[in-house]
This record gives sequence, C-alpha cells and structure tokens, in this order.
Amino acid sequence: MAHGAIKKVVLAYSGGLDTSVILRWLQEEYGCEVVTFTADIGQGEELEPARAKAQAAGVKEIYIDDLCEEFVSDFVFPMFRANALYEGEYLLGTSIARPLIAKRLIEIAAETGADAIAHGATGKGNDQVRFELTAYALNPDIKIIAPWREWDLLSRDKLMAYAERHGIAVEMKRDGTKSPYSMDANLLHISYEGYELEDPWVEPSPEMWRWTVAPEQAPDHPTTIEIGFEHGDPVAIDGRRLSPAKLLAELNRIGGANGIGRTDIVENRYVGMKSRGCYETPGGTILLKAHRAIESLTLDREAAHLKDELMPRYASLVYNGYWFSPERQMLQAAIDETQKVVNGEVRLKLYKGNVIVVGRKSESNSLFDAAIATFEEDAGAYNQGDATGFIRLNALRLRVAARKRG
Repeated sequence: MAHGAIKKVVLAYSGGLDTSVILRWLQEEYGCEVVTFTADIGQGEELEPARAKAQAAGVKEIYIDDLCEEFVSDFVFPMFRANALYEGEYLLGTSIARPLIAKRLIEIAAETGADAIAHGATGKGNDQVRFELTAYALNPDIKIIAPWREWDLLSRDKLMAYAERHGIAVEMKRDGTKSPYSMDANLLHISYEGYELEDPWVEPSPEMWRWTVAPEQAPDHPTTIEIGFEHGDPVAIDGRRLSPAKLLAELNRIGGANGIGRTDIVENRYVGMKSRGCYETPGGTILLKAHRAIESLTLDREAAHLKDELMPRYASLVYNGYWFSPERQMLQAAIDETQKVVNGEVRLKLYKGNVIVVGRKSESNSLFDAAIATFEEDAGAYNQGDATGFIRLNALRLRVAARKRG
C-alpha cells in the first residue's frame, strides 16, 4: 500500500500500549491524520483516559461510543437464539464483539471522510480476520492498515522501547504492575491468553480470574432465579424487566458470585494454529442453559433438532468472522423464525459453578401435554396400540437386512 495515498485513517483505539504505539506509528510512517475510536462494550474500564491520551498525541477527532445496548441486543442475543457454541465449549465472547467494532469503524470512516481504517490485531490471531471480513463486507473499497503485519515491533520489549523513545505514556495498574495475560473483556465475557497459559498442561493461577469466585468458594446455599423470555430473547429476571445490557450485566453479577462460567479450552484458530484460552462467561452460561430449557418446551421436535444440526456451522461463521455474510444472515432468518414461539419462564438454581434447571413454563406456547405424557390413565388421549405398527414399519429395513445376513 502506498503510504502517501492515505490521508486519514480511523484507528480502533484503547489507549493501551499497542494502540498508543500504533497511533504514533501511523502518524510517522503514513504521515496521515488519525481519528481514534474507542468502543464501550462493557469492558468495565474507564474510557476517558483514552480521550486524554489521544488529545496528547494531537488527535483532533476522537470518538468514544457507548455501544453496550447495541452489542447485546443486535449481536449477543441473536447469537444466543442459535445456542451457539464453538467446538462445544466456547461461547464466542470475543468473536461476537469484533463485527460491531468493525461496523462502527466503517461508519466513522464515512462520517469523517477517512481513506482507511486500522486495528491492533496481530497477524497470528483471529481478530484480524474478523475485523477485516466485516470491513470489506460493509465497504468493499476500504483500505485497511494492520501494523502488526507491517512493522518489526514484534515483542512487548520492542513496543516499550518505541514508547520510551517517543515519549508515549504507558499506563500501569494501580498497584504498579500489569497483568501478564493478554485479556479481552466485554459484557459477555473476559478472556485470558498468554504467559503460563501457553502451556496447556499448566493450571491457571487462582489470581487470574476477575469475574467469578472459585466454585468451591461459592455460597453453600443455591441461588434461585427466574428468567423470562419473549421470542427467544431474555427480557426479565425474577419478573423485573431489564434492558438487554442491564440484564446480561445482572446475570454476570449473580453467576460470578456462584462460581459459574469458567472455561479452560484449547481451540482451533481460523488461521490454522491451536490456542489455549481461559474464559469467564457467567451470564452467558446461565442464558444458554435457560434458553435451551424454554426451547425444550416450546419448539417442535424436528425444528429443534434441525437447529442443533445447524448450530455448529453458525458458531463457526461467528468465530471465523462471517457475521455479515449471506450464509449467516440466511441461518439467522431461519433461526429467528423458530423463536416466535419461544416465550415463557425458566427457573434455575445456581450452585457452586452449576446451572440447574428446576422449572419451565409457557402459558401460550407450551407443547407439553400432560394428558398425553402421563404414566397414569390418559382417558384415551393416546392409543398405545398404535405403537405396534409404528415399530414394525420402522423395523422393516432392519428385519430385511437381518434375514439377508442370516
């Protein structure tokens, strides 16, 4: 890419070491104006220091946007309608945030007349793919700058040295230390990679976890909650209606206090390598269990089974960065059609890391008929004799094959 062709770039900016160095590097290497964009998606950190650091670097256009409600309502909840789990365990907390951030980058580029966008994702990870696939899906002509694929500052020591040479302030934690892990947080989860986790045999340090108590240290008495659903989305906790972001935040609080949501996995990155990561997703863990419980009551058998067959493909699309692809949108339309009847309440007990369904009901959409399912007299609601022909017809091919073998 010809550096001189870039006059203005929108940078996804956190104010941390990496993006602070990238900001200065763009100004030097590309000689361009930089617009910074910082997204508030519930990471739980004060974002105004990012504004001050951008101003100190000479940035004139600074965006700090609260995207919490949009994140949960338009990205997290649609994904949970699909019961999406990547490789059977990962609730996709980082994956689902990237298309929203990239979408806003493209919008700001249009608003400010920028030629390009830039991000701080490394050339080894999934996030570069997620950011850029989204960007190209929304603006096929956008130019993208990925410094980690261009520069030689490929270690923390080199980044620190660059920052020192250029007078870039590097914020430390309040106790004077910095977490050794690579961490990413939003309203759905917090992730940890690197440091001791690079050895998949080593157990994570107990001090690593931020949101959840250890299950063995959780209360000795269960916490019981009820979650209300409308059209597949959670809308209330214990009868109290909450906005999507507030509901997820409250489930994070309750789940974290009960030791719920810790996961330690080795996953297959889209770029080809295996990666070990640890995740805390307390609210999402509760929601997945509750959503499947209300679906068990309200969804037709074959619709539910087809959803389960489609889910791994849907989860892979999210993980790999294809949120704005036609195939994900096609699957979402089919999934959302099934959710029209997913209405009702689920009661759960939360106990020492476990989410236990203890009740579910739907006044308008339950397909459970006690008169048919009962082990007592059913007053003719079901003719058990019908099962004879049903079984014989389904056994026909098995009987033919057995005779041939015989």
